[in-house]
Amino acid sequence: MADENDDYVYDEATGEWRPAGEIAASAKSDQAKVRDAAGNVLADGDSVTLIKDLKVKGANQTLKQGTVIRSIRLTDNDQEIDCRYEGIKGLVLRTEFVRKR
Repeated sequence: MADENDDYVYDEATGEWRPAGEIAASAKSDQAKVRDAAGNVLADGDSVTLIKDLKVKGANQTLKQGTVIRSIRLTDNDQEIDCRYEGIKGLVLRTEFVRKR
């Protein structure tokens, strides 16, 4: 009978015992949400638009408001995205400065 209880985990938020797989799935979906400045969920491959002029450190260049960045990649940090732009390799943008197209 102890083996049956090993598959359940106590959820402190709801105060009840829930299946371990259900807890893991809900934690994974909560953690994977990366949002732009408007609150839209971003995913790998999305295109974004800059909402503010940004000076790029090390490239001596300014990206203007309205610039479209294509094919973004999500990072481990939910407030940063990797992307490429003409002549700038390794560009990392903060999600607070972009809006999903």
